[in-house]
Amino acid sequence: MRLKNIASLLLSASLAITIVGCGASSDDSTILKMGTNAAFPPFEYIEGTEIVGFDVDLANLIAEELGMELEIMDMEFNTLTGAVANGIIDIAVAGMTNTPERRDSVNFSEGYFTSKQMIIVPDDSDIKVTDDLTDQTIGVQLGTTGDQFASMYIEGADIVRFDKGALAIADLLNGTIDAVIIDAEPAKNFVAAQDSLQILENPFVEEEYAIAIAKENTELTEQINDALSTLKENGKYDEIFDKYFEKVE
Repeated sequence: MRLKNIASLLLSASLAITIVGCGASSDDSTILKMGTNAAFPPFEYIEGTEIVGFDVDLANLIAEELGMELEIMDMEFNTLTGAVANGIIDIAVAGMTNTPERRDSVNFSEGYFTSKQMIIVPDDSDIKVTDDLTDQTIGVQLGTTGDQFASMYIEGADIVRFDKGALAIADLLNGTIDAVIIDAEPAKNFVAAQDSLQILENPFVEEEYAIAIAKENTELTEQINDALSTLKENGKYDEIFDKYFEKVE
């Protein structure tokens, strides 16, 4: 869910935060530079002056496994793969789906989270199923899976692209668009904050999130995959999962 406009990367990096892991030094070789788009709760969002969320906790645990210090840059989502490919950041952790188009410019880790693209509509909407999106005005976040799939598969739709999911929700509330397509967990957060919106029962598409890494950095890809495996085996992944998501019994 969320391409190569490299000229704007440094301008769009609006916030950098360093999270210390395992007493690493400040030497460049021990810093893991992560890019994200901190407008995607509960995966990444700003709380006070800090970037927090599931992806941040996961990346911090990975950095600890690697004996590194995590540095986070908040960027526009559609610039992240370009930033990885051009060495501005080491990894992108941003609820990003491993797609063939993105694999043209970056490598991906093993998947770390399975999600769904969901459809949000007003409570009184005539849109009840995916087929009803035909010829409607659909809000998506620029560069996300929802953007890509809506553009490819919804016949006659007017796709309106927003830099942040919250902006799409605002236009939906104002009645200037008919529906929003966005990842399931952020969708739950947005709808929980509103009395007049609902999520349609059937997902638009299912997807798996992974960490983007530069193509030439195969060593880091292997290290991150090993770290993910360790975190799932030792229970630390489950701890942060339970922190942010409801358990399904």
